[in-house]
Amino acid sequence: MKVMAFAFLTVIAISVIADLTLHRAGFSSREVTSGPDVRLD
Repeated sequence: MKVMAFAFLTVIAISVIADLTLHRAGFSSREVTSGPDVRLD
């Protein structure tokens, strides 16, 4: 049971760190999929 809890915490930590890193690097979905040439009607 301890191993499973440790695995869940590790996955959560990796997910949070990856999310923060990608946002700081400019790879958020909003920045990648939109630009000045995107026309929204």
